Amino acid sequence: MRLFVAIVPPASALAELSAAVEPLQRACPGLRWASPENRHLTLAFLGEVSEDILPELTVRLERAARRHPPQHLALTGGGTFPSTSRARVLWAGVSTDRAALRRLAASIAAGARRAGAAPPDEGRKYHPHLTLARSAAPADLTSVLDGLRSFAGSSWTAASVHLIRSHLGGGAPRYEGIGAFPLAAATLHRRGPGTT
Repeated sequence: MRLFVAIVPPASALAELSAAVEPLQRACPGLRWASPENRHLTLAFLGEVSEDILPELTVRLERAARRHPPQHLALTGGGTFPSTSRARVLWAGVSTDRAALRRLAASIAAGARRAGAAPPDEGRKYHPHLTLARSAAPADLTSVLDGLRSFAGSSWTAASVHLIRSHLGGGAPRYEGIGAFPLAAATLHRRGPGTT
């Protein structure tokens, strides 16, 4: 099964993003746009994973998640990979404590590795983003990106991470939630010196 671990934005944040993206979709129908219900912030792409290791994987992911506080985020701006003039991916940016989010992503990847599901891109610098569209061939997305740069969504708090299965084939991928793992209560990370 093809798996990834992600933060799923709330419906309100996705609705704000959809309102900003809708004019861009009409202007660029040649891109493969991700459906709003499939938009997520990937923490670790695990690729093909044997169903046999799913019990250990869920234990490891739960353990990793509860070591990190809730994440305060906002969807904002955008960018492209690999470059604006030869883009293959258009994405929305994320405003957050990037160091805290990178630590969470690294912990999730390490837990997956220990369970036997090492992320194929583990070790690459983590760049938080939410994929909006893909292009089959390199495309100049300068005008699209100009329409996205001023987007600034409302802030929200992610209290859990999700293990998601991706079903490919027949057009757009279909996602199925496998499990949700709560992040640590914020109060646990505010203890003073000498507390246990």
